[in-house]
Amino acid sequence: MNELMSQAVELMIAGMGFVFTFLIVLVLATSLMSKFITRFAPEPAIPVKTPRAKVKVPMSVDPDTAEAIKKAITQFRSRHKK
Repeated sequence: MNELMSQAVELMIAGMGFVFTFLIVLVLATSLMSKFITRFAPEPAIPVKTPRAKVKVPMSVDPDTAEAIKKAITQFRSRHKK
């Protein structure tokens, strides 16, 4: 039984050592890649704001259409009061 426990401890230490070594290598590789990219990558382009297209609204609205819109807005607001 004592031999089995010693083998288990050795295996645990070997596994933890492997994981620790892998994580150290991963951190170093990530750091090196970050330095490499910041040195050789071009500066990010600043997006240019494009003017939005203006919506063309008709100059005059039919009075019947305007009245229907007003009634619809009133009805909507009466149903959705807070």
